[in-house]
Amino acid sequence: MAIITGRKLDRERYMITEDGVENRTMRILLVEDHASFRQALALVFGREDEFTVVAQAGSIAEAREAIAAESVDAAVVDLALPDGSGADFIREIADGKMNISTLVLSASLDPAQFAEAVEAGASGVLHKSAGLHDIVDAVRRMRAGEVLLSPNQVIEMLRVVSRKRQEEQEARRSIDRLTRREREVLQALAEGLDSKQIAAKLHITFETERTHMVNILNKLGVHSRLQALVFAVRYGVVEIG
Repeated sequence: MAIITGRKLDRERYMITEDGVENRTMRILLVEDHASFRQALALVFGREDEFTVVAQAGSIAEAREAIAAESVDAAVVDLALPDGSGADFIREIADGKMNISTLVLSASLDPAQFAEAVEAGASGVLHKSAGLHDIVDAVRRMRAGEVLLSPNQVIEMLRVVSRKRQEEQEARRSIDRLTRREREVLQALAEGLDSKQIAAKLHITFETERTHMVNILNKLGVHSRLQALVFAVRYGVVEIG
Protein backbone atom coordinates (compact mmCIF):
# COMPACT_ATOMS: atom_id res chain seq x y z
CA MET A 1 0.00 0.00 0.00
CA ALA A 2 1.52 3.28 -1.04
CA ILE A 3 1.66 6.28 1.25
CA ILE A 4 -0.65 9.06 0.16
CA THR A 5 0.81 12.49 0.73
CA GLY A 6 -0.68 15.93 0.37
CA ARG A 7 0.24 18.27 -2.44
CA LYS A 8 2.75 20.99 -1.69
CA LEU A 9 0.18 23.70 -2.36
CA ASP A 10 -2.14 22.17 0.25
CA ARG A 11 0.59 21.81 2.83
CA GLU A 12 1.35 25.51 2.65
CA ARG A 13 -2.20 26.77 3.19
CA TYR A 14 -2.59 29.50 5.76
CA MET A 15 -5.63 30.88 7.56
CA ILE A 16 -6.26 34.30 9.07
CA THR A 17 -7.33 34.36 12.72
CA GLU A 18 -9.79 36.88 14.17
CA ASP A 19 -6.96 39.17 15.23
CA GLY A 20 -5.57 39.20 11.71
CA VAL A 21 -2.58 36.97 12.42
CA GLU A 22 -1.61 34.38 9.83
CA ASN A 23 -1.72 30.86 11.24
CA ARG A 24 -0.62 27.79 9.32
CA THR A 25 -3.17 25.01 9.10
CA MET A 26 -2.68 21.97 11.30
CA ARG A 27 -0.95 19.21 9.34
CA ILE A 28 -2.58 15.83 9.88
CA LEU A 29 -1.28 12.28 9.36
CA LEU A 30 -3.93 9.55 9.19
CA VAL A 31 -2.71 6.06 10.16
CA GLU A 32 -5.48 3.56 9.41
CA ASP A 33 -5.38 0.32 7.43
CA HIS A 34 -9.01 0.48 6.30
CA ALA A 35 -8.71 2.67 3.23
CA SER A 36 -12.40 3.55 2.95
CA PHE A 37 -12.58 4.79 6.55
CA ARG A 38 -9.29 6.64 6.20
CA GLN A 39 -10.32 8.35 2.99
CA ALA A 40 -13.71 9.34 4.42
CA LEU A 41 -11.95 10.88 7.41
CA ALA A 42 -9.51 12.70 5.11
CA LEU A 43 -12.47 14.11 3.18
CA VAL A 44 -14.04 15.50 6.36
CA PHE A 45 -10.74 17.02 7.50
CA GLY A 46 -10.31 18.50 4.02
CA ARG A 47 -13.53 20.48 4.37
CA GLU A 48 -12.10 22.37 7.35
CA ASP A 49 -9.86 25.36 6.58
CA GLU A 50 -7.82 24.84 9.75
CA PHE A 51 -6.62 21.36 8.78
CA THR A 52 -4.58 19.81 5.99
CA VAL A 53 -4.15 16.06 5.65
CA VAL A 54 -0.53 15.87 4.51
CA ALA A 55 -0.25 12.07 4.48
CA GLN A 56 -2.17 8.83 4.85
CA ALA A 57 -0.65 5.50 5.87
CA GLY A 58 -1.99 1.99 6.22
CA SER A 59 0.74 0.60 8.47
CA ILE A 60 3.35 1.61 11.02
CA ALA A 61 6.09 1.28 8.41
CA GLU A 62 4.28 3.66 6.08
CA ALA A 63 3.59 6.04 8.96
CA ARG A 64 7.32 6.18 9.75
CA GLU A 65 8.05 7.02 6.11
CA ALA A 66 5.35 9.70 6.13
CA ILE A 67 6.82 11.42 9.19
CA ALA A 68 10.25 11.32 7.60
CA ALA A 69 8.90 12.93 4.43
CA GLU A 70 6.31 15.33 5.82
CA SER A 71 6.05 17.93 8.56
CA VAL A 72 3.25 16.65 10.83
CA ASP A 73 1.49 18.39 13.72
CA ALA A 74 -1.00 15.68 14.69
CA ALA A 75 -1.61 12.02 13.93
CA VAL A 76 -4.86 10.08 14.11
CA VAL A 77 -3.75 6.51 14.77
CA ASP A 78 -5.64 3.23 14.68
CA LEU A 79 -4.47 0.78 17.34
CA ALA A 80 -4.91 -2.35 15.22
CA LEU A 81 -2.43 -2.10 12.34
CA PRO A 82 -1.15 -4.94 10.14
CA ASP A 83 2.45 -4.64 11.33
CA GLY A 84 1.92 -3.92 15.01
CA SER A 85 0.08 -1.89 17.61
CA GLY A 86 -0.56 1.79 17.06
CA ALA A 87 0.53 2.25 20.68
CA ASP A 88 4.05 1.22 19.65
CA PHE A 89 4.08 3.92 16.98
CA ILE A 90 2.83 6.50 19.47
CA ARG A 91 5.61 5.49 21.86
CA GLU A 92 8.15 5.99 19.06
CA ILE A 93 6.83 9.51 18.53
CA ALA A 94 7.08 10.28 22.25
CA ASP A 95 10.54 8.73 22.63
CA GLY A 96 11.75 10.62 19.57
CA LYS A 97 10.69 13.94 21.13
CA MET A 98 8.61 14.73 18.06
CA ASN A 99 6.19 17.58 18.54
CA ILE A 100 3.25 15.54 17.27
CA SER A 101 -0.05 15.19 19.11
CA THR A 102 -1.72 11.81 18.71
CA LEU A 103 -5.36 10.79 18.83
CA VAL A 104 -6.07 7.07 19.09
CA LEU A 105 -8.91 5.29 17.31
CA SER A 106 -9.84 1.71 18.07
CA ALA A 107 -12.65 -0.71 17.29
CA SER A 108 -11.84 -2.59 20.49
CA LEU A 109 -13.75 -2.13 23.73
CA ASP A 110 -10.82 -3.43 25.78
CA PRO A 111 -9.90 -0.63 28.22
CA ALA A 112 -6.41 -2.10 28.54
CA GLN A 113 -5.67 -1.20 24.90
CA PHE A 114 -6.78 2.38 25.41
CA ALA A 115 -4.78 2.54 28.63
CA GLU A 116 -1.65 1.29 26.89
CA ALA A 117 -2.01 4.00 24.25
CA VAL A 118 -2.41 6.74 26.86
CA GLU A 119 0.64 5.50 28.73
CA ALA A 120 2.56 5.50 25.43
CA GLY A 121 1.78 9.19 25.00
CA ALA A 122 -1.59 9.54 23.26
CA SER A 123 -3.39 12.83 23.89
CA GLY A 124 -6.79 11.20 23.65
CA VAL A 125 -8.68 8.07 22.68
CA LEU A 126 -11.90 7.50 20.75
CA HIS A 127 -13.84 4.42 19.77
CA LYS A 128 -14.34 3.99 16.04
CA SER A 129 -18.07 4.21 16.54
CA ALA A 130 -17.58 7.96 17.06
CA GLY A 131 -18.73 10.09 14.17
CA LEU A 132 -16.18 11.45 11.73
CA HIS A 133 -16.99 14.99 12.81
CA ASP A 134 -16.40 13.98 16.45
CA ILE A 135 -12.91 12.82 15.47
CA VAL A 136 -12.21 16.11 13.72
CA ASP A 137 -13.53 18.01 16.73
CA ALA A 138 -11.23 16.05 19.04
CA VAL A 139 -8.22 17.05 16.92
CA ARG A 140 -9.49 20.65 16.97
CA ARG A 141 -9.56 20.52 20.76
CA MET A 142 -6.00 19.15 20.79
CA ARG A 143 -4.96 22.09 18.62
CA ALA A 144 -6.51 24.46 21.16
CA GLY A 145 -4.49 22.87 23.93
CA GLU A 146 -7.41 21.12 25.61
CA VAL A 147 -6.81 17.95 27.60
CA LEU A 148 -9.07 15.32 26.06
CA LEU A 149 -9.04 13.06 29.09
CA SER A 150 -9.97 14.03 32.62
CA PRO A 151 -7.48 13.31 35.43
CA ASN A 152 -9.81 10.59 36.71
CA GLN A 153 -9.87 8.93 33.29
CA VAL A 154 -6.07 9.02 33.07
CA ILE A 155 -5.68 7.59 36.57
CA GLU A 156 -8.14 4.77 35.85
CA MET A 157 -6.37 3.91 32.58
CA LEU A 158 -3.00 3.80 34.30
CA ARG A 159 -4.50 1.52 36.94
CA VAL A 160 -5.64 -0.80 34.16
CA VAL A 161 -2.10 -0.89 32.76
CA SER A 162 -0.68 -1.56 36.22
CA ARG A 163 -3.09 -4.45 36.81
CA LYS A 164 -2.32 -5.91 33.41
CA ARG A 165 1.43 -5.77 34.05
CA GLN A 166 0.98 -7.39 37.44
CA GLU A 167 -1.05 -10.20 35.86
CA GLU A 168 1.64 -10.71 33.21
CA GLN A 169 4.38 -10.80 35.84
CA GLU A 170 2.46 -13.38 37.86
CA ALA A 171 1.89 -15.41 34.70
CA ARG A 172 5.59 -15.34 33.86
CA ARG A 173 6.47 -16.51 37.36
CA SER A 174 4.02 -19.37 36.98
CA ILE A 175 5.53 -20.32 33.63
CA ASP A 176 9.05 -20.29 35.11
CA ARG A 177 7.93 -22.93 37.61
CA LEU A 178 7.07 -25.39 34.86
CA THR A 179 9.53 -28.23 34.34
CA ARG A 180 10.79 -29.27 30.92
CA ARG A 181 8.56 -32.33 30.99
CA GLU A 182 5.50 -30.28 31.96
CA ARG A 183 6.15 -27.99 29.01
CA GLU A 184 6.31 -31.07 26.77
CA VAL A 185 2.95 -32.20 28.12
CA LEU A 186 1.47 -28.80 27.33
CA GLN A 187 2.91 -28.85 23.82
CA ALA A 188 1.43 -32.29 23.21
CA LEU A 189 -1.90 -30.95 24.50
CA ALA A 190 -1.61 -28.09 22.02
CA GLU A 191 -1.19 -30.69 19.26
CA GLY A 192 -4.63 -32.03 20.09
CA LEU A 193 -3.55 -35.21 21.89
CA ASP A 194 -5.56 -36.73 24.72
CA SER A 195 -4.07 -38.13 27.94
CA LYS A 196 -3.31 -41.60 26.56
CA GLN A 197 -1.80 -40.18 23.38
CA ILE A 198 0.35 -37.75 25.36
CA ALA A 199 1.60 -40.60 27.55
CA ALA A 200 2.48 -42.65 24.48
CA LYS A 201 4.20 -39.74 22.74
CA LEU A 202 6.35 -38.93 25.79
CA HIS A 203 6.93 -42.62 26.68
CA ILE A 204 5.45 -42.24 30.15
CA THR A 205 2.61 -44.01 31.94
CA PHE A 206 -0.95 -42.75 31.89
CA GLU A 207 -0.72 -42.13 35.65
CA THR A 208 2.46 -40.09 35.23
CA GLU A 209 0.79 -37.97 32.56
CA ARG A 210 -2.11 -37.33 34.96
CA THR A 211 0.36 -36.32 37.68
CA HIS A 212 2.11 -33.90 35.34
CA MET A 213 -1.23 -32.35 34.37
CA VAL A 214 -2.29 -31.89 38.00
CA ASN A 215 1.03 -30.15 38.67
CA ILE A 216 0.55 -27.93 35.59
CA LEU A 217 -2.94 -26.88 36.70
CA ASN A 218 -1.68 -26.05 40.19
CA LYS A 219 1.31 -24.05 38.94
CA LEU A 220 -0.70 -22.06 36.42
CA GLY A 221 -3.60 -21.49 38.80
CA VAL A 222 -6.19 -22.89 36.37
CA HIS A 223 -8.85 -25.57 36.73
CA SER A 224 -8.98 -27.48 33.47
CA ARG A 225 -6.88 -28.72 30.58
CA LEU A 226 -8.58 -26.19 28.31
CA GLN A 227 -7.72 -23.31 30.63
CA ALA A 228 -4.13 -24.55 30.78
CA LEU A 229 -3.99 -24.66 26.99
CA VAL A 230 -5.42 -21.12 26.65
CA PHE A 231 -2.89 -19.88 29.22
CA ALA A 232 -0.01 -21.59 27.44
CA VAL A 233 -0.99 -20.20 24.04
CA ARG A 234 -1.54 -16.68 25.37
CA TYR A 235 1.92 -16.51 26.89
CA GLY A 236 3.81 -18.35 24.16
CA VAL A 237 4.58 -21.50 26.12
CA VAL A 238 3.40 -23.69 23.22
CA GLU A 239 3.13 -23.41 19.47
CA ILE A 240 -0.09 -24.07 17.59
CA GLY A 241 0.06 -25.47 14.08
